[in-house]
Amino acid sequence: MISSIYNGTVIHKRFKPKTHFFKYSVFSLLIDLSELDKIDKNIKFFSFNKFNLISFFEKDHGSRDGTSLISWVKKNLDENKINSKDIKIKLLCYPRIFGYVFNPLSVFFIYDIKDKLIAILYEVKNTFGEQHTYIFKVDDDSKLFQHNCSKKFHVSPFIEMNCNYFFRILKPCERISVIIDQYQSNEKILYASQDGKRKDLNSRELLKSYIKHPLMTFKIISAIHFEAFKLWTKGIKFVKKKLKIKNNITFES
Repeated sequence: MISSIYNGTVIHKRFKPKTHFFKYSVFSLLIDLSELDKIDKNIKFFSFNKFNLISFFEKDHGSRDGTSLISWVKKNLDENKINSKDIKIKLLCYPRIFGYVFNPLSVFFIYDIKDKLIAILYEVKNTFGEQHTYIFKVDDDSKLFQHNCSKKFHVSPFIEMNCNYFFRILKPCERISVIIDQYQSNEKILYASQDGKRKDLNSRELLKSYIKHPLMTFKIISAIHFEAFKLWTKGIKFVKKKLKIKNNITFES
């Protein structure tokens, strides 16, 4: 099995206008999309596009209409002049637990036939049911990738739109690391990260991860709202959402 489990932590640290910090444990799946049927068959408590203790639904990502994620990725690569022939697609995300998931950030890693990373897609969601995907072409075969872009849609109700993202991400191996620094007027206002240590994706390891985090996906959405409440009590200004979108995509250089 090429697909993996990553057990680790999520950290958020806000610097301005007031400091705020939280950290919690999570587990993610790095799924080779071509293996989903195989994972469904081999792990009894995991299902693909069906309810189970742990599951993965294509409608949670991409076009979010239940159509093929592989086709969606290839379409977007082709439209942005990135070769989609003989590619391998891996998706780093949280799975559904008891049918529920919220993924603030999912990352698609796109490899060519020689296992060289050729593109990274950062899929960002907010709690309003909206999503924006930032597509970056990768030209060098290194272990650490760095990407900059302007913020394209409303995520936190406590951060203005006029910001920039600085992504730093390790090529998945024995460890995974995703770091996002958010800047406003050249000042860092937020640091967010997710790290993890690799385990094989099999029944035993997946069950162990679940037992450590039995209601993880419910905890994630609860933590988001609880931390937002604490920010509000600290007197941080509430930013009204001005734009309404569903699924936007931008190609970043």
